[in-house]
Order: sequence, then C-alpha cells, then structure tokens
Amino acid sequence: MYLYIHGFNSSPASIKARQLHARLDQLGRGAEFACPALDHRPVQAIAQLEPLVRQQPPERTVLVGSSLGGFYATWLAERHGCRAVLVNPAITPDEGLEAWLGPQKNLYTGEPYELTRDHLAQMAALRVDRITRPERYFLMHTTGDELLDWRIAVAKFEGARQRIVEGSDHGFAEFEHYLDEVLAFGDGAPD
Repeated sequence: MYLYIHGFNSSPASIKARQLHARLDQLGRGAEFACPALDHRPVQAIAQLEPLVRQQPPERTVLVGSSLGGFYATWLAERHGCRAVLVNPAITPDEGLEAWLGPQKNLYTGEPYELTRDHLAQMAALRVDRITRPERYFLMHTTGDELLDWRIAVAKFEGARQRIVEGSDHGFAEFEHYLDEVLAFGDGAPD
C-alpha cells in the first residue's frame, strides 16, 4: 500500500497525491493507494494515519509524505518500520510554522481553523532526532524550495537514498517525472 500523507493546509486533492494515484491506476494498482484528509491537529492526524499503517505488514507499506506529511512519515516509519519517500519534508515544523500562528484556511477545502502553540507542541513531541535505518528512506528535495532548506534535509537523512532536483520550488512541480523512481523504491525488496 502507498499511503500518501499530505502537507500543511493541503488535502487528498493535492497535485502530487493525484499524480501518484493516477500512476498507480495506470499500472492497474489504484487499489494500493490511500490518502486520508488529515486533521489540522498533529495528534489527530497521527491517530488517523496509524490504523492505516497497521493494516499491512511494514514491508508492504510505503509512506509518501510531502512537507509536513514528510515529518509525519518519518515518525511513522521509525515507529512501525515501514519505508518512506519524503518529498521536500519539514524537519522542524514546530519551529518553522511559528510564523504562521493564528487564523488558517485549508487551501483545498476552505476549512478555517486557528494554528496555536498547542499545535507546535504536538509537532515537537513527534520529532525524530536521528533516523535508525537510512535504507528505509528516499529523500526527494528541490534546491529551490522557498520554505525549507534542502541542505538540512540532506544532512538529516544522510545515508538514505536521495534525489536532489536543481531549482523548482516547495510544490515540486516536477514530481510527476519521478513517479517511477518512487515506485521502484517502494516496490523494492525490504532491506
């Protein structure tokens, strides 16, 4: 199963989620895709994701997390032993989102909510300081990401498979060109 974990203020309607699902559909594997609409509260988002991760043995579950979803995917991969593809992942969202405290609106659903210090504290509690098995991870990052510094991610995921794409932006418009590489990693034999 490929479990796509969307980012901050995103949804299952995100472009990258739809691209991955479409590629799996083309291969006759659309039923292997899941992407829940996550709650804006980190504790609730994890509570939504964990039952989905537990549905399959860890070697048959591949997390694909974008931005804040990459942060969640890292925590889940460490906890459950599955593989994770991290697309421009947030490393310290509890710090990076501090500037965004206050009223928010989901970009896809229009749902309003308030980003509070409690959200940040919940994120801080999910931080993974050091990954235990780099071979479980595939880091994909753009050097032109205007929100997240790719060099920080490269250092954090040292030893993991990495695809660093020159230029682009946080949205990673070229993601579709790398879908077969994502699937090759996800379908590979567990280490």
